[in-house]
Amino acid sequence: MSNPANFAAIDLGAESGRVILGTVSDSKLELSDLHRFPNGPVQTLDELHWDVLRLWSEMKQGVGMAFQQASGLRGIGIDTWGVDFGLFARGNALLGNPFHYRDARTNGILDKAFSIVPRKEIFDHTGIQFMQFNSIFQLLAMKLANSPLLDAAETFLMMPDLFNFWFTGRKCCEFTNATTTQAYDPRAGAWAKALIEKLGIPTRIFPEIVPAGTVLGPVCKVVRDEIGIDQVPVIAPATHDTGSAVAAVPAVGDAPWVFLSSGTWSLMGMEVTTPIINDKSLAYNFTNEGGVGGTFRFLKNIMGLWLVQESRRTWQKAGHDYSYAQLTDMAGAARPFLAVVNPDDVSFLPPGDMPARIAQFCRKTGQAAPSTPGETVRVCLESLALTYRQTLERIEACTGRRAEVIHVVGGGTQNKQLCQWTADATGRTVVAGPIEATAAGNVAIQAVATGVLPDLAAARKLIRQSFNLITYQPKDTTLWDEVYQSFLKVRG
Repeated sequence: MSNPANFAAIDLGAESGRVILGTVSDSKLELSDLHRFPNGPVQTLDELHWDVLRLWSEMKQGVGMAFQQASGLRGIGIDTWGVDFGLFARGNALLGNPFHYRDARTNGILDKAFSIVPRKEIFDHTGIQFMQFNSIFQLLAMKLANSPLLDAAETFLMMPDLFNFWFTGRKCCEFTNATTTQAYDPRAGAWAKALIEKLGIPTRIFPEIVPAGTVLGPVCKVVRDEIGIDQVPVIAPATHDTGSAVAAVPAVGDAPWVFLSSGTWSLMGMEVTTPIINDKSLAYNFTNEGGVGGTFRFLKNIMGLWLVQESRRTWQKAGHDYSYAQLTDMAGAARPFLAVVNPDDVSFLPPGDMPARIAQFCRKTGQAAPSTPGETVRVCLESLALTYRQTLERIEACTGRRAEVIHVVGGGTQNKQLCQWTADATGRTVVAGPIEATAAGNVAIQAVATGVLPDLAAARKLIRQSFNLITYQPKDTTLWDEVYQSFLKVRG
């Protein structure tokens, strides 16, 4: 290319959001963090919501900054977490603030859903891991509560689709995020309308589905005038943040590899060409989420660094403002293998006093309870590494393919202790990086969509030469093998 191409990547995570300027040249992809803002749930009486209007305002501010700094943009792309959504009535009115996936309205919803449609039938329709906050179960909770919002709804939009609508005026759902709803049939390539109807949810609300890399249209005039930009196209990258992160995995060659997108959630899996929907993947509660270029991400959602993040918030409230680096150092110095926990235990899902819940879990399972921040964090990190081992074994059992390399991407790559323990626990090489995989993948998909890059392979090659990668080789595997057997008994 003769001149570098500039793109704005809007990346919304569960803790923060940011607008990043991505510059693509012949030799490098560069990312500049222009505007960062906090994100998180807002409590209103007994409900937990996203502050969607503030997020919208922050996004517009960041896009304006990116446009001014770059003197123009080739595209704008948004990615967010999955499952959450907004409902729109006639006249394009947003019906209430979108709920946060940790809201308590879905507690116990799985049993209610299975009393209407058997678990196996739901999985056969969707191939998605059962989690109580999946969109289909949020909608069912509204249905069972006789929510007037559901009656008034005309259009269902996932969080990134909601913001894309406000940017462009176009209503549609992008493929990678649509698959997280558990209302999409990956074999039919369409909404699972037969399942949706059985659950009593109106099928009329589900809009057109478009693939990752779709150019949705230009920013509408009212937004352009407000933030002072030209007619920039809005492009749907992989709007599910993990989809964009996996697109940025710097893999080489055709040998099988496993990705581990590490952050608040850990998403561990393998890129496949067709969904894996059978008794084994159902028994292991795996998921088939949409990927880029018609692929699927066969993966497991794991609670991830949420346990550490929420513990840190608890200690902050008590007056101890530890940084993540301090907590990792304290964990490294703490006693190894004091106890193990199941990171996916339902008791760890809500916000609150996480250290107390971890200690309670340990006592309940007949183990010594951690009593210091270092011990607590070490229990979390070791338990995550052991969970990754179990997940890897199940991925390989379902796919029939052995992976010698685990590619760790996202914020968790900064936790060197966890990366090394992951290599030790699994006995596999771990390649960590890039840290900003989601933003890199977002920009890369935009670049392919606009013809700046020819294809995903070229994008991954550019990412490999643009970011520092750290390789961790396994060691002390015998000790981890011994602890793993105890972990399996605790996890159940």
